[in-house]
Amino acid sequence: MNIDEVMLNFTPGSLIALSVVLGLIMFGIALDTSIDDFRAVAKAPKPMIVALIAQIVLLPAITFGLTLLLNVQGSIALGMILVACCPPGNVSQVLTYRSGGNVALSVSMTAVANVLYIFLLPLSLSFWGNLHPTGSELLEAVSLNGWQMMLEILLVIGLPFAVGLTIRTRWPRFAAKVQPTMRWVSLAGLVGFIVAALVGNFSYFIAWIGVVLLAVTLHDAIALAIGYASARVGGLAVRERKAITFEVGIRNAGLGLGLVFTFFGGLGGMAIVAGWWGIWDIVAGLVVAGLWAQHTKKKQADATAEVAA
Repeated sequence: MNIDEVMLNFTPGSLIALSVVLGLIMFGIALDTSIDDFRAVAKAPKPMIVALIAQIVLLPAITFGLTLLLNVQGSIALGMILVACCPPGNVSQVLTYRSGGNVALSVSMTAVANVLYIFLLPLSLSFWGNLHPTGSELLEAVSLNGWQMMLEILLVIGLPFAVGLTIRTRWPRFAAKVQPTMRWVSLAGLVGFIVAALVGNFSYFIAWIGVVLLAVTLHDAIALAIGYASARVGGLAVRERKAITFEVGIRNAGLGLGLVFTFFGGLGGMAIVAGWWGIWDIVAGLVVAGLWAQHTKKKQADATAEVAA
């Protein structure tokens, strides 16, 4: 069975449900965002610049190299590149909070990056995908329309974000009350959708789990490492390093999965990579955030003990 020739099964109704879930995620992010967040970025742009360079330039470039190093098939390579080209997910804010990072910075970065990725995702995917020796053939086969993809992303990301930001600006108390519930409901909906997608195509997933598991595990670890290393090289403080680590390491794989079914007909390797990434990303992120929080608390306790002595 050639994974490049496998098309996963999905119904039009399921795709509509995914678009609704993704829209709710962006709506929830916007409810937690204010115009002041954008102003804060403009006044102190260094963390944002570091995060954007890491996401837009380093992550796709290193991902491209990883696909060549692992010598994966074209559809798996395209799946990895697509995930790397996706915007950050709102789970990054939850993980930043759990690790003791700068949550306000995380919210600001996610908001700004998602707006930029409306235009950057199609361009980045087309650029890196067409460079790939085997992935380029699959891109040519589907005749990827960048403008159509941009419109799709605008409807799924841009419109809900604009509505949420408007509500936050005009009715801040209502937004503050609704936002926490919206965040967890949308996250649960996304995880449930991805699990259902994998279960519905379980035979394909099992057949290729070995290759995909290795690729996604390495890819996710590298993405987190790129975020941390970029923040450290940029001379940022620990709380900002945590925020950027998860901003770069956590990608909106759910959006990637939706794009796979919308523009690539559910192409096997792409769909399985995006689906498994959406689950593993959260698991790995929770582990890293938990360990990081414990490490920080231990350092603070040791420092307090030294002062007391």
